[in-house]
Amino acid sequence: MKIQIINKSKHPLPQYATSLSAGMDLRANIDAPIVLKPLERCLVPTGLYAAIPAGYEAQVRPRSGLAVKKGVTVLNSPGTVDADYRGEICVVLVNLSAEDFVVEDGERIAQMVIARHEQAEWQEVEALDDTERGAGGFGHTGTV
Repeated sequence: MKIQIINKSKHPLPQYATSLSAGMDLRANIDAPIVLKPLERCLVPTGLYAAIPAGYEAQVRPRSGLAVKKGVTVLNSPGTVDADYRGEICVVLVNLSAEDFVVEDGERIAQMVIARHEQAEWQEVEALDDTERGAGGFGHTGTV
């Protein structure tokens, strides 16, 4: 699949790290470092603008290494870039650690996955079919 992209950043286009990678790393495109204090959030620009094909979305997800090593993650995970959005792709980062985190220009801050999706049509009914689970919600099986 080919996706049209404008790169206004000073960094290379997102790439897959391996032949079986699902996500491509997104990099911060900033003029000066951003200090993210504990429990603080910020919007980090990437300098990328994309035309995602109809029937697809770009999902912005956390980088596991950043999350486990630094306690920094994507707040609205996964963030969705819709096919009709033409603005800059930005990442909402949050610092869940007890220490300041400095976002540097060019730093890999998130990953982006291109995923197919469907649009649903609601079919209003009076009752739903029965299942074994029924209305059981979180923790209904009693297992951790």
